[in-house]
Amino acid sequence: MPRVIALTGATGFIGSAVLNRLRSAGFQVRALYREASAAKRIQDPNVRWVPGRLDDADSLRQLLSGADTVIHLAGVVRGAEWQHFKKVNTDGVARMVQAAKRMHPSPRFLLLSSLAAREPHLSHYAASKRRGEGCLASEGHDLDWVILRPPAVYGPGDREIAPLFQLMAKGLAPQATPRSSRFGMIYIDDLVEAIVALMGRKGWPQTVLEVHDGRSGGYDWSEIVQMVSRVVGRAVFGFKVPRLLIRSAALVNVGAAWIFGYAPMLSPGKVRELEHGDWTCDNAAITALSGWRPSTSLEDGIKKTLVYLGVIADKSKSKTRGARHADV
Repeated sequence: MPRVIALTGATGFIGSAVLNRLRSAGFQVRALYREASAAKRIQDPNVRWVPGRLDDADSLRQLLSGADTVIHLAGVVRGAEWQHFKKVNTDGVARMVQAAKRMHPSPRFLLLSSLAAREPHLSHYAASKRRGEGCLASEGHDLDWVILRPPAVYGPGDREIAPLFQLMAKGLAPQATPRSSRFGMIYIDDLVEAIVALMGRKGWPQTVLEVHDGRSGGYDWSEIVQMVSRVVGRAVFGFKVPRLLIRSAALVNVGAAWIFGYAPMLSPGKVRELEHGDWTCDNAAITALSGWRPSTSLEDGIKKTLVYLGVIADKSKSKTRGARHADV
């Protein structure tokens, strides 16, 4: 009988990719969704959608009943105040852990966190992610669990990094980070495969694992500019955005968010994250535990993302069509 996976965040960028991969692997998936996301649901006999929220005990009971594994992806990345992030990134984890503990037998618990949790003093987002990890570690002592901390995740469907790649493809590459900064990246498919690889391991050792695309020491901004230039076949002009301008824009954005009622991405906390000099990571622990290794380089991932966005043509398909035409 197929294993049952309880999934949160299934209609988001990462969650939808995980859901599709679990379906293709033959798992039975039970996915939590909010009414606002109802239109994003896919119809599949192997997917049962459970309406509700992370603060609804009955919804969580339906979601987790009989589940073998919990994959908790739901999270908030936009906001200006602590409460914007705490409700989902911290309290939501705590409620999921408590619900899992009430199941018999209890399911395994995989929490997708963020590399930002390594530096909780930088932003409300980072602090909420770190406290969410703490909820699992302190309350889930009777569970098999593992926490994944990815760096920046990008690829088809991404709404945060893809617009920057689009701008760079037009020839402009504004740098908001210090020149000495280095950071890790990971393509969406590699992150999904890391999760699947962990699913194949019977015991989870209650630990935190970093995950990235395999580039030891990460990247600096100039390397990314050069990669985009090679992918699009044109010069890309990189320029440093003054720190004062970025900080001022963040304050204005937060003020506008208050007035117009939206959740801002650029905030003073996000600026502090951008100004942090080291967002590199290490794959050694997850590879030793699961055997997973990334397969998509950053340059190939950028190319796939820009093809998906229609910014550049898919040359591999063009060659295939040309070969078939020649055969005819």
